[in-house]
Amino acid sequence: MPQLLDDPDLASRIRARDSEALALVVDAYLGQILRAARGAGLDVHQAEEVTQNTFATFIETAPRFEGRSHVRTWIFGILYRKLQEARRGFARDRRMDDIDEVFESRFDEKSSWTRPPRGPEEEFLAKQTSVEIDGCLDAVPDKQRLAFVLREIQGLSTGEICKILEVSATNLGVMLFRARNRLRECLENRWAQG
Repeated sequence: MPQLLDDPDLASRIRARDSEALALVVDAYLGQILRAARGAGLDVHQAEEVTQNTFATFIETAPRFEGRSHVRTWIFGILYRKLQEARRGFARDRRMDDIDEVFESRFDEKSSWTRPPRGPEEEFLAKQTSVEIDGCLDAVPDKQRLAFVLREIQGLSTGEICKILEVSATNLGVMLFRARNRLRECLENRWAQG
């Protein structure tokens, strides 16, 4: 599949909204976009919504893709803008889950667990670790956090991240340095207190 994504005719096929080319791109990057949205601090439902919006915009704007950058860079640029929009929208729409929705999400029609809970020790350790990391990531400014997620979790190149975030390589280096330091200091402080 990677060779197909590097096909010189891919950009023209995307511009023509060739269904096979669009499906190829969606299949190749769906998981990465969803993981990046989750890594940016969104819950599962929010991440799925942002991912769907990202690919809807990709398909809608396909005729404007010139191929000057890799298609992955273009899609992550769309994701970045969708994350900004989503944060504004989710902040307005915060509400508590209805008890029926919570029940339906955890149990099937026979009132059995859809995903049984973990054992107490496993649950405690997983929760504690997740809380520590999430808490520390929440303290990192949005753009630095996204730069960190794109680099460390998604493995994007410096050039791709610079295009997505519209920053220079030097600026990206500073952002990553600051994000890593904030995470390290935060985790050290939390573990020293525990």
